[in-house]
Amino acid sequence: MAVFQRGEVRTPFSWADIVVGAGALAAIAALVAWATHGHGFRPESGAISLSLARLPLYALASWLRMAAAYVLALGFALVYAYLAAFNARAERYLIPILDILQSIPILSFLPAVLLGFIALFPGSALGPNLASVVLIFTSQVWNMVFALYTGFVTIPKELKELALATRLTPWQRFRTLELPYAMGGLVWNSMMSWAGGWFFLMAAEEFSLGNRQYQLHGIGSYLQTAANQGRWSREVIGLAALVAVIVLMDQLVFRPVLAWADKFKLEMVEGESPRSAVLKVVRRSVLIEEFSARVWAPLTEWSDRAFRARPGRRPRAAVQSSLSFLRTLLLAGAVYLMVVFIRSGIHLLSHSQHAIPLVMTATAATLGRVLLSIFISLLWTVPVGVAIGLNRKLSAALTPIIQIFASVPATALFPSVVAILFHLHGGLNFAAILLMMLGTQWYILFNVIAGASAIPEDLKESARLFRLSGAMAWRTLILPAIFPYLITGIITASGGAWNASIVAEYVSFQGHTHHVFGVGWLIAQSALSGQFSLLLLSTVSLAATVVLVNRLVWRPLYRQASERYALDA
Repeated sequence: MAVFQRGEVRTPFSWADIVVGAGALAAIAALVAWATHGHGFRPESGAISLSLARLPLYALASWLRMAAAYVLALGFALVYAYLAAFNARAERYLIPILDILQSIPILSFLPAVLLGFIALFPGSALGPNLASVVLIFTSQVWNMVFALYTGFVTIPKELKELALATRLTPWQRFRTLELPYAMGGLVWNSMMSWAGGWFFLMAAEEFSLGNRQYQLHGIGSYLQTAANQGRWSREVIGLAALVAVIVLMDQLVFRPVLAWADKFKLEMVEGESPRSAVLKVVRRSVLIEEFSARVWAPLTEWSDRAFRARPGRRPRAAVQSSLSFLRTLLLAGAVYLMVVFIRSGIHLLSHSQHAIPLVMTATAATLGRVLLSIFISLLWTVPVGVAIGLNRKLSAALTPIIQIFASVPATALFPSVVAILFHLHGGLNFAAILLMMLGTQWYILFNVIAGASAIPEDLKESARLFRLSGAMAWRTLILPAIFPYLITGIITASGGAWNASIVAEYVSFQGHTHHVFGVGWLIAQSALSGQFSLLLLSTVSLAATVVLVNRLVWRPLYRQASERYALDA
């Protein structure tokens, strides 16, 4: 402990405190440098410099947008997943809504988001920056919600009963049981969320609205500008800078957090723990110890007192009336917005009734590609993910490499893939499936790794004692253990595949556009040509198909995973 009594010998400051202090000062200096170099920038001017001296600041700007989007995504995911997992009435509505939200392509709501923030902050770079953060948020949040929801609904029954027997308050249950139990899946899906954010970074930092082009200072715009100008040396250097940021994030953030989160695993036999040099430095730092004792511990105690239930005390009538009025007001506002949206949608759809057969056929074509891309992804992600999750050394060696491959921006790869496959028989169809896989296979892989790494050591020890190996080990231990995580990965991967269909089925390359028939092509074409009725119809068809497949296929499997394959089953 770092709370010292009189006469007690303090732990001397060490090299760990020098490293922690230097890291804090470096972070402050970087923020100051970024803030002092951003004055007078107009995002619609397209003033992106390819100077190597500007690249570190661009990388920092992109990282800050990613961090802001992640904080929003984490807060949203915690609230949304908690309500869906522990409120049966809310779950009936929240999960179908989540299915719809994760399937709607960025291109479908980009104009509304950008127009809204530009109207709020006219003539300021803040509006486009906030729009970029929101777009990155949409590429990060959905798999985090599903990961937390999976963790919450698969908590063993005996742990829930123990929490009730010890009379923990809802806040204490969340802090000491529910969140720690879901922590493993959350950490691995956070890594996937960052990879997804980097993947769509170029689309989130450079976008068009009418005849105006918006470019934000960032590594995504740097890569896009280098590609447009044919400066391939700068493109390679920009990708190298992106890889460097990804590796730093893995070593300085994700690897220590994974090692820290290992203590929340539910097991009776202690196995080999993951190691992190950064976490070792943090644990040896007196500065961190002082902060924990003087700030974090009192804050935790205060939160327990603040959220403690007070039996016998009921809210005043005036308070109840005010809350009831506020709920009624919010409900009325939501109903009004829904009515306006439905009326506008019906008005637009009335102009595109003739296109319904075309849209339905296109949706079926894209559905076939989505299912095929998921099936092919499963063939390699399941064995590879299990191997990584069960082997600490393999995980430490391959996780940074996987993050790099998962994080390379989509628009940096798609034209090259199309160019390679263009002259093959059926090349564009095969390219579309391959490009969907590039944006979706990582969701399955990261979730399988999370599931395999969460297998308790005592179960693995029991499998060794009973000499389970090969098919028997997979059937009785591995597949049941990873099943909830695997279904989570498939659901988020299917949403990612539908999203990726926009760029997979409609590709611009060397001044020409190539497309294959599908709903992604219809959405991209109607958005660029301003056919908003066709855009809405295609988006509604896509969302309805995702919800239907999830309700008929994935949701029953999800329920089976939470009931049959939980550790207490």
